[in-house]
Amino acid sequence: MVWQKCSGIRRSYLALAAAMYSAWFMSAGLRRWIKPAMEIMGAVPSVIVGVIAGLWLAPHLAGALGGIMLLPALLPLLVLAVAYLAGRRPLRWRRRWPVGVECLCLLPLLALALWGCFTLAPPLERLLFGMPLSLALGEHYNPLNALVVGIAMGFALIPLMFTLAEETLFGVPARLIQGALALGAIPWQTLLGVTLPAASAGLISAFMLTLGLAMGETMIVLMASGNLPRVDGSVLQGLRALAANIAIEIPEALRGTEHYRVLFLSALLLLVFTFIINSVAELLRLRLRRRYRQPGGGDE
Repeated sequence: MVWQKCSGIRRSYLALAAAMYSAWFMSAGLRRWIKPAMEIMGAVPSVIVGVIAGLWLAPHLAGALGGIMLLPALLPLLVLAVAYLAGRRPLRWRRRWPVGVECLCLLPLLALALWGCFTLAPPLERLLFGMPLSLALGEHYNPLNALVVGIAMGFALIPLMFTLAEETLFGVPARLIQGALALGAIPWQTLLGVTLPAASAGLISAFMLTLGLAMGETMIVLMASGNLPRVDGSVLQGLRALAANIAIEIPEALRGTEHYRVLFLSALLLLVFTFIINSVAELLRLRLRRRYRQPGGGDE
């Protein structure tokens, strides 16, 4: 459950960054294609995502594990390089390419990086280790592991957080944004200093909804994690989430036995933990709403 919570937080940050870019910097024509695509991603049932992750994604990750481990360092550098080059492109290119279409240049490079990792990693692993890295790790690697679950959970949760966050950002009163821009703030300053604080109550609600879904997700974790009854903290090992454990064992537990009571206790702990997190988030949301409804603070 703790691992699912951390995974949901990371995915929420990524979705929030995507929503900020889409709401503020992406061109209107491109946004009309991106938003329906994200909504279609969010409409895919979690059981289908789990099946694809367990049967297709896990073997591919095992075959190119070395390249996949390099992606967290490679992709941010690639994004920063594209952003730097986009800001220093010649004036004639800026007139030809309107602001907000930089991602059209980034997406092919990201696809090329993914293809390179999946294609070049196996020969490099055999050159360095004499065998695939997944085999070299031995018992420290399980094909159905937390890394596969994290990728599948990101595919399932990012569209929801993206849609809710983008709608919240668009709901900020235009007079606040126009006032900040009229005072000389650049778009980034307006976004960080005006739009995000004014939309903070709605963003917290979207964040907590996504986190609650991550904590209670069952089918993806059940199908893509290997369902091992242990958690050692390694992303290369399988796990069994609390919700998945309840779903697996409750049909076999006899009513009135200790096993049955332990499962109900697990469900009660999950309910209490979720209730506490949601209650704290609601108190924080109400406090932020009151703050930004004060005179001079603007409306939500």
